[in-house]
Amino acid sequence: MNNFFQARSSSNRASTNLKEQVEETTPWVEKYRPKSMNDIASQEQVVNVLRKSLQSENLPHLLFYGPPGTGKTSAILALARELYGPSLISSRVLELNASDERGIQIVREKVKNFSRSTATKSVDGYPCPPYKIVILDEADAMTKDAQSALRRTMETYSKTTRFCIICNYVSRIIEPITSRCAKFRFKPLPLKDLTNRLEYICAEENVELGRGTMDALIKTSNGDLRKAITFLQSASSLHKGAPIKESTINELAGVIPDEAFNTVVKAWQSNIFDDINNAAQTMMNAGYAGETIVMQIHNAVMRNEAITTVQKSKISLLLGQTDICLIHGADDHLQILNLMLGMSSILAE
Repeated sequence: MNNFFQARSSSNRASTNLKEQVEETTPWVEKYRPKSMNDIASQEQVVNVLRKSLQSENLPHLLFYGPPGTGKTSAILALARELYGPSLISSRVLELNASDERGIQIVREKVKNFSRSTATKSVDGYPCPPYKIVILDEADAMTKDAQSALRRTMETYSKTTRFCIICNYVSRIIEPITSRCAKFRFKPLPLKDLTNRLEYICAEENVELGRGTMDALIKTSNGDLRKAITFLQSASSLHKGAPIKESTINELAGVIPDEAFNTVVKAWQSNIFDDINNAAQTMMNAGYAGETIVMQIHNAVMRNEAITTVQKSKISLLLGQTDICLIHGADDHLQILNLMLGMSSILAE
């Protein structure tokens, strides 16, 4: 009998140790992902509508759009947990990342096969409505043919399945899908909510921030909480037992140091092609991302009082054109060189 209890005690200790190891290796983004509707910060309109759906079986197809890291996926997963509970969620919810599985074949096979079966099982203490949920993350990467097939599937199986379409750019979703969904825009998180969440994680993980580090986290993440948490976890592994420095966050985020960025400013002000070309080449050789350079140029232009309002308007248009080209996969070096030459011409007018 004693051997039995000793063996059971050893098994419990091993299980506890394994659980602790899993928690230690879990990315903080997943570890601190909201588990319920009450944990979702800032998105009041969406949360209120989803809470109403918990009280009834009348959930429409949903379309969540907005910047990354603002809680789109977390919101629908939190709703699914409160609808079905931990035991049923795996059988009632199909989550697909449409950027990886974006072809028409996926819609015809995975989505259609999951949607056609009827859900009847329920669990005490949870609403368990008679429909399942298909979550299509990054749906703006789906091909037009796949979206057309998805539209037909949504129409056919609306009695047994609800669809949640998640994307960054709603303009890339075809009109027949958007017209069938209740659309919700997720706005960038306010400064207060970002700060509160990061402070909570720091307290839970015993992480100490140095002077100016919180401001650097918020500035470099640009309203993306997921990015801020990732920077925080990466920096904490570099500064175990010591306060995290502002310079570490800037380096992780790829922010161009002021000394290096000043050469870019001087180059476009000089209106000399060789200087501009050398500055752009230096930025590329240093490995800085085109999006980062565009963002820092934008901030520098907006702060510069010597540049007129008309010039700022023209430069903003140029920055927008460069940004969309970079998003669509254009060459960073050519786009930054074109941007700096265009700015130089505008300032010389």
